[in-house]
Amino acid sequence: MTRVLVAGLGDTGVLCAGALASRAMRRRGLAVTGVSPTTGLVSGQELGLRLARPDSWSRDYRIPYRSFRLLDRVDVVHGRLTSADLVARTVSVVGADGVARELGYDVLVVATGVANGFWRSDAVRDDAAVATDLADRHARLAAAGSVAVVGGGAAAVGAAYNLAVRWPDKQVDLYFPGERGLPQHHGRTWAGVRRRLEAAGVVLHPGHRAVLPGSDEPCPGPVTWSTGQAPAQADLVLWAVGRVRPHTGWLPVSVLDEHGFVRTGSDLRVPGVEGVFAIGDVAATDPLRSTARNFQHTVLAANVAAYLEGRPLREISLPGRRWGSVLGPQRTGLEVFNPSGRPFRIPRVVVDRALQPWVVKRGIYGGVRR
Repeated sequence: MTRVLVAGLGDTGVLCAGALASRAMRRRGLAVTGVSPTTGLVSGQELGLRLARPDSWSRDYRIPYRSFRLLDRVDVVHGRLTSADLVARTVSVVGADGVARELGYDVLVVATGVANGFWRSDAVRDDAAVATDLADRHARLAAAGSVAVVGGGAAAVGAAYNLAVRWPDKQVDLYFPGERGLPQHHGRTWAGVRRRLEAAGVVLHPGHRAVLPGSDEPCPGPVTWSTGQAPAQADLVLWAVGRVRPHTGWLPVSVLDEHGFVRTGSDLRVPGVEGVFAIGDVAATDPLRSTARNFQHTVLAANVAAYLEGRPLREISLPGRRWGSVLGPQRTGLEVFNPSGRPFRIPRVVVDRALQPWVVKRGIYGGVRR
């Protein structure tokens, strides 16, 4: 029996495990195991919707693993990875009960992701703990009369917009260090998003670089600036500054780059070690970590199969800038920006009746039970 172990079952890991399980149905003798600190998918996407409307967010972005049809053939282990022996091809996992166990593999896929804010964690939690956390954070934001969102990336921009739309009477300020937000997107994308932010009442503050606290947890103001402005007061400060920390403390440093990401070749293999692949935000493939998107999980699954069969592996092809949705699904629909920054809108009825149930849950995820 050939054992494939997927470390991490977040957005990318679920897709990889499902694609590998699909291949296992066609290839006898292939067993797929996934390791996750949660009992279901807790997506890192759409922070704004998650904070402003957690029930709506949970419908599409918090899904029990047992609901994914393609994971029926995956042995899901609930626990936290603590170490790996890449020579002996084993990993150690501490379960929710505190008991450590060792898992062997023939191929290891590292998809443990990163922490880039309070909403991405590798703490061991069950579904009830996740639900409590979502409700508590929503309640804190609802109670705040003013919110300062610090950061210029898609998470910060989307959060500021969704909070302003959800609570029109709330003072929402968005602070970012550059002349514009969304620096990794096309300029046209920022121009379109900026108009929507201003129309929603978000006050924009370019050129503000914050003195960062020791924690990314939301906290009361003030916020101080290394760029010389007066401190900013707010009832609650939402930190979304992209302070990325890869979840790689369980791996030997020999496979990591100077920033702690997994060194990865253009075929997603980890150089210098047999049978190890890496994908998603944890993989040092390109500055945008583009294998977390762009359907690269299909390349990963094909390359694992090719590796096991001794065939040549494919190389990934990645875009030069970020694209896609920034503000997330709204009552009027979903606005998506293409790589050249031009928007197109998907009506809400299409999002609810076709995009999510048919394109995403059935087409991409291979079927999700209610």
